[in-house]
Amino acid sequence: MTAIAAFAPLHAEIAKLRRSLSGLMVLAAPVVLAVFTFANMVRLDEPRSWDSWLQGTTAIWAQFMLPMSMTAITVLAAQAEHGPRSWDYLRALPLPRWRLYASKAVMVMGLGAAMTALVALAVPGAAMLAGLAKPAIAASGGADIAAYAASLGKMLAASTLLVAIQLWVALRFASFAPALATGIAGTFFALTAWNAQNGIYFPWLMPINTLADEPGRAGLALALGGAGGVAVFAAMTAHLSVREHQG
Repeated sequence: MTAIAAFAPLHAEIAKLRRSLSGLMVLAAPVVLAVFTFANMVRLDEPRSWDSWLQGTTAIWAQFMLPMSMTAITVLAAQAEHGPRSWDYLRALPLPRWRLYASKAVMVMGLGAAMTALVALAVPGAAMLAGLAKPAIAASGGADIAAYAASLGKMLAASTLLVAIQLWVALRFASFAPALATGIAGTFFALTAWNAQNGIYFPWLMPINTLADEPGRAGLALALGGAGGVAVFAAMTAHLSVREHQG
C-alpha cells in the first residue's frame, strides 16, 4: 500500500474541515478568551503584572473552556459521519477500519493543538492591545510567552484522556446527545469538585492539575492524561473497528 493510500482517511478528514464548524470552533474559543482578557483589563484603573493575567487565563482555559471546546469539536467530528449516515460507505472501503477512527483521533487532537497555539497568541495579543488602548493599565513586568505556551501545551497533553473518552462516546452513538451530556457532566463535576482528594484521577481535572504547586500532582496528571488518553484512543479504535454499524 502506498503512503498516499495509507494516509487517505486523514486527508479526507482534513478536507471535511472546509464544510465543518470545527474550524470555526478552533477560532471561537481563543477569541472569546482574548476578548475576556481585554475587557477585564480595560475596566481596571491600575496595572497588574503579566503573570497575573496569563496565569488567570490558564486556569479558565484548563478548567472550563478547553474541556467544553473539545466536547464541541468531538461532537462535530462525529456528526460529520453520523449526519449523512456515511459510516456504511466508509466501512466498505478497502482499507483497515481502524484507520477511519485513528484518523478522527489525529484530526481532533490536531484541532486541539491549533486551538492551543491560537490561545498562546491571542491572549498576550489582547493584553498588549489593552495596554495600548489604555496605557495606565498596561501589564507590568516581563511577559514570559514561552512559559505560557508551554503551560498550555501541558494542559492539552493532559486533556488527551478526556478527549479520547469524548470522541469514543461521540462516535459510538449516532445522536449527539450522549457525547454532549458527557462533556457537560464532566466539566460540571470538575468545576464543583476540583479540590477533591481523588480529583487527580478524574479526566476532566487533569488539565487544571498540571498547574498544581506539587510537582508530583502536576506530573501525575500529565502522565495519566497523556498515556491514558493514548490507551483509550487505542481501545476506541479496536472496539469501533469490530462493530457492524454505529447507532
